Amino acid sequence: MNTHTIDTSAPVIPADDYDTTAFYADTDSIATVTNTTAPDAVALPSQYASTAELLAAAQEAGRRAVPAPLAETALVARPLLLRAGLPVPGGPLSYAIAPELTIRYAHQAASPVGSDGCLGDDDTLLVSGTLRRVPWARAATAVVVLATAPFGPVLFTLTPDQAVLTPGGNLAEEPRDDLYLAALEIPASQVRRISPELLDEARLRAALARSALIAGAAERCVDLTVAHTTARTQFGRPLSRFQAVKQEEARLIEETALVRTAVQAAATPDPGGPAAHIAIAAAKAQASASAAEIARIAHQLHGAIGITQLNPLHLATTRLWSWCDEDGDETYWALRLARSLTATTLWPTLTTTP
Repeated sequence: MNTHTIDTSAPVIPADDYDTTAFYADTDSIATVTNTTAPDAVALPSQYASTAELLAAAQEAGRRAVPAPLAETALVARPLLLRAGLPVPGGPLSYAIAPELTIRYAHQAASPVGSDGCLGDDDTLLVSGTLRRVPWARAATAVVVLATAPFGPVLFTLTPDQAVLTPGGNLAEEPRDDLYLAALEIPASQVRRISPELLDEARLRAALARSALIAGAAERCVDLTVAHTTARTQFGRPLSRFQAVKQEEARLIEETALVRTAVQAAATPDPGGPAAHIAIAAAKAQASASAAEIARIAHQLHGAIGITQLNPLHLATTRLWSWCDEDGDETYWALRLARSLTATTLWPTLTTTP
């Protein structure tokens, strides 16, 4: 990848070391995994970088199995804070879309109608409930939360130490932590009223980030599989010379190209716009649908060696299996895609560049 986002001065974290406090030496770089790449790191892009640049960095993070929330920070949390007019903290960030939280005003205003806390003197909030499976919560400087308050959709920030954290993880052992909030007071300075459109944009951004990570991990599967079938010999010739292997490799490359193309098509300047809605829904539906097939072919061509901890393939495939369901699976996004199209809009959508 020919890009300026490679920072060779960043620290290296071993693949088996998930001490999240060591992920950041500074706020500009994220460590990578030593047994899958050279000892360098994917730098965190500027918060003002274009969507295409952010996607390229997220895709590279997915390819290298970077053990840190690069995509969550760059593509979801930072842009949402900028859109809401809140300051962007340094370091890693995460997000949670949690409409099920119980929220009321902390400084209640007298009201003859409604329940206690339905009106307030300011936007200071009392928040109760659980933020479930927050990506990299234990490593985050702050978590951007989108929920529904008495006055409508709201965005606010909190730090993990303000909640009771229950550690969790996905199949790839990436942190997916629960944060329990017990009448936590969020100052009005950390709260912003947002439109329903921004709440929907948050879901789109999360899906786009996950799609880019899947595209990167898929490319890693191709690299490792081609290298394995070229180096491994059977009956006096490389595995890549057998027709059946060639056919499966072609399918692997085809599925990966589908995901990569779908993600590139979703790199619109405004991820919250109508055209972006369709492109991102298509990208996540394709990425989730292809993830299982990519992992299947890669493991089949690696044979038994591919499932071992000593082989780097599992760092890519366990992430594919995890990410395909996170932030909406293929069924969820296929339904959203279908509902956004009608007989009169289908053809223009297919033939117009976003």
